[in-house]
Amino acid sequence: MTLAGRTVVITGASSGIGAQAARQLADRGATVCLVARRAAELELVGGDIRAAGGVAHLYPTDLTDSDSCDALSRQLLADHPVIDVLVNNAARSIRRPINESTDRAHDHERTMAINYLAAVRLTLALVPRFVEQGHGHVVVSSTLSTQIPIPLFSAYLASKSALESFARSLAAELGGSSGSGGGVTSTIVYFPMVRTEMSGATSIYSAMPMMSPADAAGWLVRAVEKRPARISRRSGVLGEIAMATVPGLTVGLTRPLFRRMDASLKRASSRH
Repeated sequence: MTLAGRTVVITGASSGIGAQAARQLADRGATVCLVARRAAELELVGGDIRAAGGVAHLYPTDLTDSDSCDALSRQLLADHPVIDVLVNNAARSIRRPINESTDRAHDHERTMAINYLAAVRLTLALVPRFVEQGHGHVVVSSTLSTQIPIPLFSAYLASKSALESFARSLAAELGGSSGSGGGVTSTIVYFPMVRTEMSGATSIYSAMPMMSPADAAGWLVRAVEKRPARISRRSGVLGEIAMATVPGLTVGLTRPLFRRMDASLKRASSRH
């Protein structure tokens, strides 16, 4: 897909991967619609894009509020006769053992609210326009951690897995170049750990090598331009194969590996 003249909606655009992706998409000629809760930060990103000659429309919105999300959808559809791509990038993460979460069902509720329900609500609102215009692409920011059994992030991984399944169903039902679906497609982007505000909330990860936000944003740009079914590291694909063929063995092997990794990261972070 040539990005010049295309309209791309991207959530979580006020910082991190979303902000970098918005800048890169605008640099390639896309009109970017920036959605995030923090209006001041969103203004800074939009200002950068406009100063560089790009086109950015700002939509400060709390996506976890259903009325606000519905109002956003109506405004997007009114402002833009054609919307080519929706990038569901907004997310939150919680790192907490399950045995310390038995009285914290709200961790799952608030994670699902932004990672899954908000993304689904916004996608559903745009689907009729995608079908009407004959095309539309939905990009989902997910994580390599749904491909490999990783502990301590049960709420986050459950929400991302749910969104992945929704995106696959969307493509299965509405994909193709003919028929009522009109060619609505999706890409799931399986990020490794990225050095963002979200990952920085866990102090031991300060010592962990991570992908930069700019490089991660490049994956989102590739998802918009090339529209593959997924973008992933080989290790993630191998993890999926292992889980599909020998799940018990895979979980048994990875469990001690991640315990040793956490211990090593704690030692390294304490030295900084």
